[in-house]
Amino acid sequence: MLDADVAIVGAGAAGLSLAHRLSHRAPGTRRLSVLLVEAPPGPLRPPSRTWCFWERGRGRYDAAVTATWQRLRVHTPDGRAVEDGIAPLRYKMIRSDDFEGLIAHDLARSGQVRRLQATAETVEGVPGGAQVLTRTADGRAQTVRARWVFDSRPLGSLPAARTTLLQHFHGWFVRSDRPVFDVGTVELMDFRTPQPPRGLSFGYVLPTGDRQALVEYTEFSPQVLSPQGYEAALRRYTEDVLGLTGFEVVSTETGVIPMTDAPFARQTAQSVFRIGAAGGATRPSTGYTFAAVQRQTRAVARALAAGRRPLPPPAHSARSRAMDAVMLRALDSGRVAGADFFAHLFTRVPMERLLRFLDGRTRLHEDLSVGIRTPVLPMLRSAAELPCLPRRPFPGP
Repeated sequence: MLDADVAIVGAGAAGLSLAHRLSHRAPGTRRLSVLLVEAPPGPLRPPSRTWCFWERGRGRYDAAVTATWQRLRVHTPDGRAVEDGIAPLRYKMIRSDDFEGLIAHDLARSGQVRRLQATAETVEGVPGGAQVLTRTADGRAQTVRARWVFDSRPLGSLPAARTTLLQHFHGWFVRSDRPVFDVGTVELMDFRTPQPPRGLSFGYVLPTGDRQALVEYTEFSPQVLSPQGYEAALRRYTEDVLGLTGFEVVSTETGVIPMTDAPFARQTAQSVFRIGAAGGATRPSTGYTFAAVQRQTRAVARALAAGRRPLPPPAHSARSRAMDAVMLRALDSGRVAGADFFAHLFTRVPMERLLRFLDGRTRLHEDLSVGIRTPVLPMLRSAAELPCLPRRPFPGP
């Protein structure tokens, strides 16, 4: 049996972020023994992915950041380009492989966190703490006992919700044979794509050089596409909309992010807590998760250092979640056209303010200034019917 003060289950963004914070003990605080349980190589390991977020100035993980930008561009469905600066914010892109490498280096250097490569089979509360039953790659059973356990593994199924859409995407890391990309500007949402019957679609371009970029096709809709459907949509976007020729696809990424107004449990036993997407860190209206994970894990680390009960705080405010629930309902019901909805916001609201709004960092008067620039009557109708809607399980992608 392995014993620790803190056990972290899962080594995705949330698990690694919490381990990284706990590996740096502030002077005068109690030393905690920390064990990180990570899945062996195989299907339970999260695939390589790209995370984007925005923050002021330098950040904790800048050594792993691929690129940063201070200008964003949105193309409306009719082709009009809307471009704006976001200073003092910086939009940052970090690839999971680089993030994992940085965390592994820092954990090894600090020596504060032990790592166990094993599959967590069960996590349960026991008197005085919690227990994690694991199995190593060679089939050996290993029990972990800890005072506190933080479980960041993906949920097997989503909680019941009034509205659930999927943000699903496929991206190409491309290399062009000539300079074609504007390295100073992110194409955040390009609505010059065919729109689905429900939801919306858009293109997304993150230039990492004048010849290299991540180009993605994204949909918010109830169902994912086939692999062939993503390839066709992305080929149409790169060639017909962006006009790219003479490029090679270096690598790809694919993902599905639930956008739901379901409530996520942050505690499953007296000493067992959920963090990351499993603990509600994903913003329902956008799918952004990384910044909320940092807020969540920072609060947990501070509570542990102070000897307090480390219940993760809600990743998003009640006001933000309420506004997101209305937006999702209006979008799913078809009362608002998704592409026009977002394009209108980016046209009427300064991008720096809109990013703070999307991150839940605006004040009430700023939220109201954004709200009046949405289709007011459809949004009010959606808000009025939400209390009457039953919460139902999501059938899955």
